[in-house]
Amino acid sequence: MNLIGAYINYIRSVRRYSERTVSVYSDVLQDYADAVDAASDDELLSALNPSDLREYQVNLIDDRKMSPRSVSLYMSVLSSFCRYLIKKEYLQSNPVSLVTRPRQQKRIPEFFTKEFMDIYFSSTEYAVEDDALEAFLQEPHTQSGKQSYEKRLARLIISILYSLGIRRSELIGLRIENVDFGRKVVKICGKGDKMREIPLLTSLSEEILLYLKAVEALSGSIRSLKDPLLVTYRLNPLYPMYVDRTVKSELGNVKGITGRKSPHVLRHSLATELLDEGSDLHSIKELLGHSSLATTQIYTHSSIAQLKTIYKQAHPRAKNGGKNGD
Repeated sequence: MNLIGAYINYIRSVRRYSERTVSVYSDVLQDYADAVDAASDDELLSALNPSDLREYQVNLIDDRKMSPRSVSLYMSVLSSFCRYLIKKEYLQSNPVSLVTRPRQQKRIPEFFTKEFMDIYFSSTEYAVEDDALEAFLQEPHTQSGKQSYEKRLARLIISILYSLGIRRSELIGLRIENVDFGRKVVKICGKGDKMREIPLLTSLSEEILLYLKAVEALSGSIRSLKDPLLVTYRLNPLYPMYVDRTVKSELGNVKGITGRKSPHVLRHSLATELLDEGSDLHSIKELLGHSSLATTQIYTHSSIAQLKTIYKQAHPRAKNGGKNGD
């Protein structure tokens, strides 16, 4: 196995990176090997020097017209690979650290306001009413039953993502056993197989229980605790495109919700809301499963932006155009 193959195997089996991340890393490393025309491990090690790396970065920016963010991602992958090679004693130092990366404009995380999320939940309340469940239980295998089930599942996907602030991969990985209805917590297996517990709201707990009744009626049997919590109408596990499509479709129908509609924006929305309500960053960090507080701190930008708006609306000096106003 060559060095790239050994590293990919390492991040897959030891670091337990997601398959999507593994695929990205593999593509980037192979792209660099092709760019420097390295056909062997020796040629690749020789090409891992500041000069070749700078030339590669210039190619990404000038010839391929990549954004600074994408270029930084490519260089981060190469840096991670070099750190692995240092650990394995193929390199003595990390050459990527000597290459200045392009400056990135800081992005304020997008989020949906509580006002608009309340509008969504109010408008989809019919999907989780007792009458809707009773109607579904009478005819789960009809076209109307299919529509009823998919509406219930769609709302639950939004409810879980917004209430728990979990990642898309964590949502897909949820098992029935992860929901502890007695203790009112959900056990999440995050990046690197790190476990964390998130409080389960009573309303969400009830919604999940009703959903599980619908799934059992659909399958015609009692499901195992090891089974996926959420499944499609055909009883298959959820997959990334299904979740993305559901979020886009559900929130696209809410007047006032604009911009990007994705599972991660729902995660941002919860974090921003908790921060605005006075939660401390360390608590939010633990809830979101961030490994570094620096990652959680990006949400302070959203709150500062909101604070400025409130200040301009409420502060007497800001309102009357006083000397210290804006």
